Amino acid sequence: MIQKMRLDRTYQANYINLHSVLCTLNKLLNHQRSIKKGRIPMIDINLIRTNPDLVKENIKKKFQDQKLPLVDEVLELDKKNREAIQRADYLRSQRNKISKQIGALMGQGKKEEAEAAKQQVKDMQDEMAALEAKEAEYAEEIKKRMMVIPNIIDASVPIGKDDSQNVENERFGEPVVPAWEIPYHVDIMERLNGIDLDSARRTSGNGFYYLKGDIARLHSAILSYARDFMIDRGFTYYVPPFMIRSAVVNGVMSFTEMENMMYKIEGEDLYLIGTSEHSMIGKFIDQILDESELPQTLTSYSPCFRKEVGAHGIEERGVYRIHQFEKQEMIVVCKPEESMDWYNKLWQNTVDFFRSMDIPVRTLECCSGDLADLKVKSCDVEAWSPRQQKYFEVGSCSNLGDAQARRLQIRVKGADGKKYLPHTLNNTVVAPPRMLIAFLENNLQADGSIRIPEVLRKYMGFKEKIG
Repeated sequence: MIQKMRLDRTYQANYINLHSVLCTLNKLLNHQRSIKKGRIPMIDINLIRTNPDLVKENIKKKFQDQKLPLVDEVLELDKKNREAIQRADYLRSQRNKISKQIGALMGQGKKEEAEAAKQQVKDMQDEMAALEAKEAEYAEEIKKRMMVIPNIIDASVPIGKDDSQNVENERFGEPVVPAWEIPYHVDIMERLNGIDLDSARRTSGNGFYYLKGDIARLHSAILSYARDFMIDRGFTYYVPPFMIRSAVVNGVMSFTEMENMMYKIEGEDLYLIGTSEHSMIGKFIDQILDESELPQTLTSYSPCFRKEVGAHGIEERGVYRIHQFEKQEMIVVCKPEESMDWYNKLWQNTVDFFRSMDIPVRTLECCSGDLADLKVKSCDVEAWSPRQQKYFEVGSCSNLGDAQARRLQIRVKGADGKKYLPHTLNNTVVAPPRMLIAFLENNLQADGSIRIPEVLRKYMGFKEKIG
């Protein structure tokens, strides 16, 4: 009898321990479930639940009608997923209640009732396992669809199908066409013994270059000036990692952009960055920032690597569209109510930078069909080309709302203790060698020399011209 009581107590103690372990595991599973949910979309799933028509209208504005069925599919899958979660939660509470009774039944010698209760618990465990598998399946199917449903664009974005319908906002500086001929930019560089494309083709193929001599120095001078220009405007200077993990890639850009841009490091969970914005926004992944730390205003230098897959392709002779270049970027993480003010400050910084070197520019508002899926609003800064007698893109400014923050789980703790998602923005300060095209054409003199604007001279050994 004493032996039996000892066994019953041991059984009861072990069952209580097992129950405690199961409860802990369930908490961890729920935590993982919430993390997975948080990283899925560009938009909040609550928006689809409460206002699916708004989401569908936004898809139509972006001329992506093939995505319209995804909204209803998400709603149906979400309904099934929530039903599975509710059923699992009910079973879990019942199982916990019955589990607590088993030890007591054993202690009272009610073995048959205890065995029946154990069978109930097992049946519940089996059903819960099936439900958890269903939850994972539903969550994955929701994720596939939510990852391609575009972010809600700002009301001010012009509606248009593609970049041919982008809208000019404003011009800065008077575009000039000089009396003398402006050669192709590679010809200008070759005359100044500043570029070697043939050697680059032998070492690396099309889309690469060797810059040398004064042109290489000019390239570095522009980047150094851009760095100091942004520091003087209160931005903190960074040199970030040039490779990032897939979790960051998936957080900062759409799948289509990734496929067309990113180079994957074979055998490793690493990608070469296409712009330092990727590293700089990724730096905040899974972080809770204090509201007093906002806004984060950062400027970063990096080389950039791009496949440039698409209709434009790589230039065989030129440096406008290439696989490798360098860039100075600006990044802001801010309160949602401040993001549009920052958007206007960011593109103005680029305009001011180019105008400080007497290069005429204009801003071009990107229409709805030309916006990448994560973007709320975007504009290009374009520089004047005297040779082509038109403007061409030298930078892009984007407001991404809370899309990147949601995907990367970047949160802010407000003064009231509540957490919210910040907004993220990015903009190009300058991206030579593309910017070199505008620089050389706008500063080419009648004798073939290149005038160096005063702001760059200290970075060029105080030379006033090249050539």
